[in-house]
Amino acid sequence: MRPRQKIIELFSTFLQFEGDFGDRWVADPQLRRQMQQLTQGQATAAEQELSSEKFWALYWYRHWSYLGQQSELPARHHTQLHLSAYLQEPCYWAAHQTVRKFSDLQYRLPDCFQIAIAEVLTVLKGFNPDRGASLKTYASMAFSSTLRDALRQRQIVDLSSDWALLRRVSKKRLSEVLHQTGLDSKETEQYLWLWICFKQLYVPSLPTGKLPPPNSVLWDGIAQLYNAERLNQLGTAGTPLTAGAAERWLTQMARWVRSFLYPAVGSLNTPQFGEDTQELQDNLADLATDSLLNDLVSQEEATDRSQQQQQLGEVLSSALTQLDSQSQAILKLYYQQHLTQQQIMREMAMSQASVSRRLSKARESLLRAIGQWAQHLNISLTPDRIKEMSTVLDEWLVSRYQTV
Repeated sequence: MRPRQKIIELFSTFLQFEGDFGDRWVADPQLRRQMQQLTQGQATAAEQELSSEKFWALYWYRHWSYLGQQSELPARHHTQLHLSAYLQEPCYWAAHQTVRKFSDLQYRLPDCFQIAIAEVLTVLKGFNPDRGASLKTYASMAFSSTLRDALRQRQIVDLSSDWALLRRVSKKRLSEVLHQTGLDSKETEQYLWLWICFKQLYVPSLPTGKLPPPNSVLWDGIAQLYNAERLNQLGTAGTPLTAGAAERWLTQMARWVRSFLYPAVGSLNTPQFGEDTQELQDNLADLATDSLLNDLVSQEEATDRSQQQQQLGEVLSSALTQLDSQSQAILKLYYQQHLTQQQIMREMAMSQASVSRRLSKARESLLRAIGQWAQHLNISLTPDRIKEMSTVLDEWLVSRYQTV
C-alpha cells in the first residue's frame, strides 16, 4: 500500500483493494474540492500550521464534535467522511496485523478492513484529544480492539446453527432485534413467548454451536406449550400455532438475530453522494469567521495542554529507559509488533507467566511515573483518573513504538 503524503490526499481519498492488497487511492471529488478550498489563500504566518496533518485531524474532529452537539446531521456526515478518509491507514494496518496474527481466521484482509472501517463512528466517539495521543494513534488501537471483538462475534455467529443461536441470545437482545424488524408490541410478545417455550423444552445435553433442529415430537410440544399458556402470557387468546408454524416463526427469528449480530458489510469505504448536489462547503464553518479554526490556531488552553503532553512524554521516556533491557524488549514486541504473550514467550524463550509478570511490572512502573507527575501538578488521583492514566499509557506506548 502506497502511503499518502499530501494533506489534501489524506482527507479526501479512500483505499481500494485488488484481491488481498490495497491497490490504489481513489479520490472523492467533493471532499478533494473542499480541502483545496480550505488550504488555499492562507496567510503566510499560518501556512506551516495549516499544512500540519495533526492540525487538520484535530480541526475535522472538533468540527465533527461541534456539529454533533448542534444536531446538524447531514453536515456532520460529510465531516465524518473527511475523518474516515484520514483514518484509512490505521484501519488498514489494524486489519493487516489481525490477519497476520490469527492464522485460522476465515476472513481475508479486505473483509477485515471493511469490518473495521464500519466502526469509524465508534472510534470517533471514543477519542479524547485531551489525553495527548493523536487521532491516528488512538484509531490504530481502537480499530484493532473493535475488529477483534467483531470477528469474535462473527465467528460465533458463523459457527452456530439457528437453534444454538436462539439458545445463546438473551431476551433483552432478542427484544431489541424484534423491535427493529418493525413488529408491533402484540406480535413481539407472541414471538418472545414462543422463544421462551422453545428454550424451556429444547435443552441440549451438551453445549455446542451446531445444535440440530428439534424433532417432530419436540415441535409438537413447543406448539402445545405455546397454545396452552398463551392466554396467561399474552393477555389474549390469539391464534393457536401449529408445529409447522412454530418452526417457521423460530427459523425467522434466527435469521433476524443473525442479521442483527452479523450485518452485511457492503462497500462502506468510498462515500456515495448519489443525487446530492449540495456543495460540502455549504455545510461547513467559514474560515474567516470567529469559528472553530480560529479557536484551534490561537487557543491558550491548547498551548498549555501541549506543554503538559510534552512534559508527560519526557517523564515516560525517562521511566522507560530505567526499565531492564528484557522488560523493554517485551514492551517493544507487544506494542510495536503486536505479538501476543504466547508469541513473545516463544520469541524470548521464556514462560508465559514470566512474560505476563514482566509486562505487568513494566506497566506498573510507568503508571507510577505518571502518578508522581500528576501529583506534582496537584491532580487528584481518583479511580476514574487512574483508569484514564492506564489508557493514556497505552496510547503513549503505541505512539512511541510506532515512531521508533
